Order: sequence, then C-alpha cells, then structure tokens
Amino acid sequence: MRCVKTIFSRHALQRMFERGIAVTEVEDTLANGTVIEDYADDQPYPSRLLLGGSDDLPVHVVVAWDESDGTCIVVTVYRPSPEHWQSDYKTRKP
Repeated sequence: MRCVKTIFSRHALQRMFERGIAVTEVEDTLANGTVIEDYADDQPYPSRLLLGGSDDLPVHVVVAWDESDGTCIVVTVYRPSPEHWQSDYKTRKP
C-alpha cells in the first residue's frame, strides 16, 4: 500500500497514546508491514489489517485506503495479544 498522505483518526491517536505506540512505528508498518487481512467491503473505503513492528514488539494497524488519491486513514492501532493471536501474530486463535 502506497500512502501519498496519511490521516490518523482520533481513535487511532488515542489508542497509540494509551498503548505507547509511536507514529514512526505506524508509518513503518504502513510502508513495510505485511497484510494479514483484507476488508474489501468496508465503507467508505476498503481497509486492511497490517502486521509490523518486531517479533518482540509486534503492532497491528487497521488502515483504510482511498485509492483515488492515495490517502491512508489509520483507523486503529494495537499490540496483538497472544490470547487472541497465534505466535506469528498473523493468525487468529479459534
């Protein structure tokens, strides 16, 4: 996903602050992260769940993408919990 412009939702900024996740970590995930889920039917723009960070400190970023102008809208950001995710942080636990 190539973001020409990035917008952070109020919710994403609040969660980043609460969880100690830096803007640079989110930007790196947008540029280099792995798409682990696609939400093509999301409105008003399709979105994706990206995995970034490191093995020791993974991060999930949900981002919507306005393809018409390349704007990425960061919806939420969190550290994946081992309670809900397999050890690869790409696969949800049943």
